[in-house]
Amino acid sequence: MPRRHQRYQERPSRLDGAVVWTLDAPSAPGQPARSVLPDGCMDLLWSAGRLIVAGPDTHAFEVDPRHRGSCSAIRFAPGTAPVLLGVPAHELRDHRVDLAELWPRTAVAALTARINRSADPAAALEDFALARSADTGPPDPLAAAVAEGLRRGRSVASTAAEVGLGARQLHRRSLAAFGHGPKTLARILRLQRALALIRTGLPYAEAACAAGCTDQPHLAREMRDLAGTTLGAYFAAGDASANSDTPHPSGSSTTA
Repeated sequence: MPRRHQRYQERPSRLDGAVVWTLDAPSAPGQPARSVLPDGCMDLLWSAGRLIVAGPDTHAFEVDPRHRGSCSAIRFAPGTAPVLLGVPAHELRDHRVDLAELWPRTAVAALTARINRSADPAAALEDFALARSADTGPPDPLAAAVAEGLRRGRSVASTAAEVGLGARQLHRRSLAAFGHGPKTLARILRLQRALALIRTGLPYAEAACAAGCTDQPHLAREMRDLAGTTLGAYFAAGDASANSDTPHPSGSSTTA
C-alpha cells in the first residue's frame, strides 16, 4: 500500500498579517522527527477536536512523527496574537498549550463544537479570529512598528529610536508582544530571511550577507543556535522544501 504524503496548504488571511493553513500529515512511526523553526509567530490550531495555542519559539520544535495528524490553523503575525488571546506572549514561549488552559472551559467548548461542526475548520478559525479582533481591537501599533523594523533588517538600537523607546522599555514591551526580547526576534527574522533567500537558489554566503549576517559562518552559528542543525542537514532532510507536500518551514505546523 503506498505511503500517504503529508500535504500542506496556506493562504493569506482576511485578518491583517495572518496566514490560514492546513496540514494533512498521517502518523509515520519509524520516520525521523521534523523540525519547525522559530519565526516570531504564534498559531491557533485545531486538531482532533482540540484547540491548541502554539507560543513563540526560541528554538526548533521537534514534531514527533507518531503524533502527526490533520489540522487547521491560523498563524498570527509577530506581536498580534497576545491581544486576541488576552495573554502576554512570554507566558507561552516555547510551549504548546490547550486553549482551555487560558480561557474559560465553557467558552472553549462552545468554540470547539462550532469548529468541529464546520465543513471548513480553517475558515471557521479565521471567522473566529476576525470576530475576536473586532471585540478586542487592533494590536499595539508600536509592536507592529518594531516587528516591521526588525523584519527589514534594522538594528535593535535604530528600531528603538524610531519608535521612541529606551532599551529597557523596548525589551519589556517586546516580551509581552513577541515572547522574547527584540534581539532574539531580530535573530529569528534574520535567519528566516536567509533561509528564504537560499530557497530561491542563492548560495549560502550570498544569502547570509543579503540577510544581514556578517558572513556565512555567522549564519551557520545562528542556524545551530536557533534551529539545532546545520544548513546542509536542514535542506538535505527536505525540511525546507517549498512544495505543497511539505509544511512551511517557518510555520508552527504542529500538534501538541
